[in-house]
Amino acid sequence: MNFTQGEIICIDKPYGMSSFGALARVRYLISRHLGVKRVKTGHAGTLDPLATGVLIICTGRKTKMIEELQAHTKEYTATLKLGATTPSYDCEHTVDFTYPTAHITRRLIEDTLQRFVGEIHQIPPSYSACKVGGKRAYELMRKGHDVELKPKVLRIDEIELTSFNPATMQVGIRVVCGKGTYIRALARDIGTAIGSGAYLTSLRRTRVGNVNVADCITLDAFPAWLEQQTIEDNITGGDK
Repeated sequence: MNFTQGEIICIDKPYGMSSFGALARVRYLISRHLGVKRVKTGHAGTLDPLATGVLIICTGRKTKMIEELQAHTKEYTATLKLGATTPSYDCEHTVDFTYPTAHITRRLIEDTLQRFVGEIHQIPPSYSACKVGGKRAYELMRKGHDVELKPKVLRIDEIELTSFNPATMQVGIRVVCGKGTYIRALARDIGTAIGSGAYLTSLRRTRVGNVNVADCITLDAFPAWLEQQTIEDNITGGDK
């Protein structure tokens, strides 16, 4: 491997860590292994701290591929809680409103999900990395400022209902979608369409392009994986 010439590393991002945090950890381990101050790195597609799954990290010259990789189709599995909402549309914040759920059936959920297949308009979450006047939206929200984001056009290829528990109002879905889709915002919009509100309770990115989560390395396993690699000298091309 030659991390300066460029490599693509697929990480299974753990729960509770930001994408930047995972990237920083990988960069630190590679840089220390090579005995250099800092290896150029970047990731192709942010995952929220509360989400897990495929995070593609590029090094060296392959950071030029990031935009191309971000455009790849993605697949997620998610669980939603119907009958309530939170300000961030996930478990980062506590419930702010509750709604009746007696009218909800499996058939209603299945019919509602299909309304989101195809090209849709989606307003990104206020607690997101979208920029407003040069500032991240989530930074403004945490400082008490109101944030108004414009709808974006995106593509949903598939939505499948994988589970429904009428007793707890927990719903499992699988989503195949294009670039720029916020699954938290999709949960919000599904809840609105059902007439009950909803928020995300778990999210896992299971695929980016042809990369499946089964192909990824966990952060815990990354140091051992790195030790097993044959490292080329960044200057001469010889083994290190």
